Order: sequence, then C-alpha cells, then structure tokens
Amino acid sequence: MDLKEIQNLIKFVAKSGANEVKLEMDDVKITIKTGSDSETTIVQQVPVQAQMPQAAAQPVASAPAPTATPAAPAEDDSKYITIKSPIIGTFYRKPSPDKPLFVEVGQNISEGDVLCIIEAMKLFNEIESEVSGKIVKILVDDSSPVEFDQPLFLVDPS
Repeated sequence: MDLKEIQNLIKFVAKSGANEVKLEMDDVKITIKTGSDSETTIVQQVPVQAQMPQAAAQPVASAPAPTATPAAPAEDDSKYITIKSPIIGTFYRKPSPDKPLFVEVGQNISEGDVLCIIEAMKLFNEIESEVSGKIVKILVDDSSPVEFDQPLFLVDPS
C-alpha cells in the first residue's frame, strides 16, 4: 500500500464518520481511529522482516484545524479557497535551501503548480494546487511540522 492510498483511506474514514477502521494486509496493519473531539490516530505496523524498519509502530495524532481568531474579519476569509495538507510531515517552501521559493503571496497559480513540499518518513512529496487563483496568505512557516488536513494556503479564485 503506497502513501497516496493511505492518504485516500484517511480522507474516506474522516468523511464517513466511522469511529474506527482496521486494515490488515500481508506486511502492513493500519488502524485509523476518530474520536468525538475530531482527533485522528493512525498506527502503522510493519514486521521486522520488512525493508522499512523505521516505519514500525508510529502513532501520530492529528489536532483539529485552528479556528480563526475573533478579531479577524470572517467575511474576508470566506471568499478564499483553503489549500490543506494531504499528509502529516514537515512543510518546506523551497525544493532545497539554495533554490527559490515555490510560491509567494500575491503570485498567480494554476491548477497543477507545485506549491510546497511535505517531507513524510524521508519521502519528499510535492503538493500541487488543485485550483487556479492568487496566493493571498501562507499559513505555515518554512520547515514547520504540519498535520493532516491543516490549512497551508489561502487562494483567491477570482
């Protein structure tokens, strides 16, 4: 089972409202639990014989998405599209330290443009835009840890 399939499974479970899902295959056991406080726990276990020993039993908890502060005008953010993290990992705004940023505030983006990289378990995943528009706000600092479904960018689609 690859990372994309796991991400899709997590999204499906989150939308379905199920409390717990267990999936067991030959070399992988995944348990996804969702609590009443919107907390998601993922446990992935790989036997010692597997090629990736660092992936053995890594529990990861996802916090609920932060809400807007009362001082911020809610109507300004409501017209924007929020691009969220599809995975848990470390957020990077550049492909490498000596390269330019993928995107900046005020930059126009198209569907399929790479917005950032999220490193998860030593794999660097390019996060592409699913919408076209203008970057209004970048909500995460470079080299910061991000959670699944955490808002990363605000995009003005107009």
